[in-house]
Amino acid sequence: MQVRVLEMSILLFLVFFPLLSLGHRLEGCEDSSCKNDGLIIQFPFRLSHQPKHYTILDLPSSVHLVVEEIDYVSQKINLYDPDECISAKLPKLNLSQSNFRNADDPTVLFNCSAPLAYYYDIHLVPCLGSSGYKVYAVRTTFLLKFLLSKPCTKIHQYPYSLYTFRKNKLQLNWSIPLCRNCEFKGMDCGFKNGTNLLEAHCFNRTMNQKGITKQPLVAGVILGTALVCIIVFSLYQLYLTSRNERESRVRLEKFLEDYKAIRPTRYSYADIKKITNDFNEKLGEGSYGTVYKGRLSSEIYVAVKVLRDSKGKGEEFINEIGTIGRIHHVNVVRLVGFCADGFRRALIYEYLPNDSLERFILPVSSSPGSVSLISWNKLQHIALGTARGIEYLHQGCDQQILHFDIKPQNILLDHNLNPKICDFGLAKLCSKEKSAVTMTAARGTIGYIAPEVLSRNFGKVSHKSDIYSYGMLLLEMVGGSIKMDSKTNNQSKVNSLEWIYRHLEKGEELKIRIEEEGDGTIVRKLAIVGLWCIQWHPIDRPSIKEVTQMLEGDGSHLNLSPNPFMASNTPKLNASPHGEDLDVILEIE
Repeated sequence: MQVRVLEMSILLFLVFFPLLSLGHRLEGCEDSSCKNDGLIIQFPFRLSHQPKHYTILDLPSSVHLVVEEIDYVSQKINLYDPDECISAKLPKLNLSQSNFRNADDPTVLFNCSAPLAYYYDIHLVPCLGSSGYKVYAVRTTFLLKFLLSKPCTKIHQYPYSLYTFRKNKLQLNWSIPLCRNCEFKGMDCGFKNGTNLLEAHCFNRTMNQKGITKQPLVAGVILGTALVCIIVFSLYQLYLTSRNERESRVRLEKFLEDYKAIRPTRYSYADIKKITNDFNEKLGEGSYGTVYKGRLSSEIYVAVKVLRDSKGKGEEFINEIGTIGRIHHVNVVRLVGFCADGFRRALIYEYLPNDSLERFILPVSSSPGSVSLISWNKLQHIALGTARGIEYLHQGCDQQILHFDIKPQNILLDHNLNPKICDFGLAKLCSKEKSAVTMTAARGTIGYIAPEVLSRNFGKVSHKSDIYSYGMLLLEMVGGSIKMDSKTNNQSKVNSLEWIYRHLEKGEELKIRIEEEGDGTIVRKLAIVGLWCIQWHPIDRPSIKEVTQMLEGDGSHLNLSPNPFMASNTPKLNASPHGEDLDVILEIE
């Protein structure tokens, strides 16, 4: 997508720097456009280079949006997302770094485990949803308490109108430089001479500052200079791309050389094809690659994850090897080997025949052909084993490992249904002496991402972010086993997390299948621990060690957590029952 944008787009920017307006301010102010029938580009915008198709506005934080219309009189610009998911780009957009402003009524995003009825002030955002969860954009004038009574959790509030999410369009305005008077008079606008202030004045395009008509030679010189600059810029970009690719390979080889003493076996791409029988049996596909079944010998089977084209400098690949390669724990999947053959990269893991936990926590209302649920005693065993694996990552390694993608799909099960945590592509290493980690962008899976990862208003990103994801996993284990109420068609009610909380609060039994004595106690324990783990603020969640201790106990002394679904009951940031001070630290490279 980045290559496509570079090839097909132009760069527009506001001229706010005096260096761009040295000499005669009227020189180089001619109108331009991307194509014959394209948008008219004039002050205070400039064309960066000539594209083939779209006109792209390059906003802060490398957000690229297509320009639909520019109104120079009202000083407004209308944009839309060519990828048809503007909601995914808004979190990266920081208008404080530009002179663009947005005065629309704010909108709140909610993550819901069940579909909502249609309302005019609510809009479904399909591109942000995931399996079992839907994301809705809601106007702030709507009765938000109504949503908090539904199976929904608030994700974030954005200063953009509901129209932005409904139509995939964004309208921005600018006030500096103020040119609307010039445009209204049919004159052009430019910076005043002899001043470094962003003060504009009006002028006739056909006259320069001395009143002499511009000559065609001037236009030719300007056009020729611009063409030379574009060629030089393109060659420089080509050089940077080639250099970055070389640096990426050198960096990877240096990492592998430094890791030589403890790293797993390195295989060639030809070995990978032989191991997988030319990629004959596909096991699954994730966000970073495709997994195939392979065989090292007649008795040793493996799972081979072939990575897609690596982004940046191969961070995901190095992340997986550098993180999981040094881990040896019964509840963490073992890395057998890897392949780094040119641009081809793959990771080889031990093969686990029972797939992931997701397979065993399907709702009981699933189709007749779905896999049967396992016993509650075994589910408790899986929950405890997963917690011990996370505890090892957080406290048992030389450096603290934060996973950032705990979910049922990433909990694999061996032949005895022992859980093993996998997929460390999003993991981060940090010092064990510190508690929080700085991140430049949100990471994880919608529905399992902790609130502070999406918005720092809820606290600092830390090991407690994994606790939130683990809590959602526990509640999904419980919620997926609740029996449907034959007297109601409102499936969202019995599947909602709040429904679970309300029943526990009233001391009522959850409607689950009971096969053995003690099943009800196990379910109650898993639900209460899960609810403690999904408290909104990180400091109000237990540590993974406390979680493990609660799961190891009989659950008789567990108290119900504060209601995480009621805004009025949301714990305050300075009220921490666990007494942890989360100091911000940097990621370990």
